[in-house]
Amino acid sequence: MPGRLTWRPMAQGDLDGVVAVARLAFPDHPEDRACFAERLDLNPSGCFVLDGIDGVRGYLIAYPWTGASAPALNTLIGAVPADAATMYLHDLALHPDARGGGHARPIVERLAARAAGDGWPSLSLVAVNDAAPFWGRLGFRPVDDPAMADKLAAAYGADARYMVRPI
Repeated sequence: MPGRLTWRPMAQGDLDGVVAVARLAFPDHPEDRACFAERLDLNPSGCFVLDGIDGVRGYLIAYPWTGASAPALNTLIGAVPADAATMYLHDLALHPDARGGGHARPIVERLAARAAGDGWPSLSLVAVNDAAPFWGRLGFRPVDDPAMADKLAAAYGADARYMVRPI
């Protein structure tokens, strides 16, 4: 991929690029543009894009959420829950041309530092598409909860894993 890629805060004008990358990264877990727009509105400090001369080449979206749970896919959440207990990393996606360039770790570390500064005790996520080993290398550990595993499998697929990284 030509040109330098840099992470920057997401803006409303980036949403079409975010949707395009999401469609490539998660074809089995589609989400509408409105979901991305809502997450950006609810927690702009947790939303970033990997920007290059060709436009958006990746994104990260995170927001406060309740512990040991995951929001339903392709659903508007309305507001950050009053009992939020973790910074939930909803998505990290890279355009295929940007993969393998070491872009994931810097933005996850940036998010972890920001979340720690805001007082959140952990980052959490649902690993899909056999990505649990990738997230493990970034400090996330699977949470063993059979009831949650059943819900995740039904919504995200049999390989889905809820993972947490203390910060």
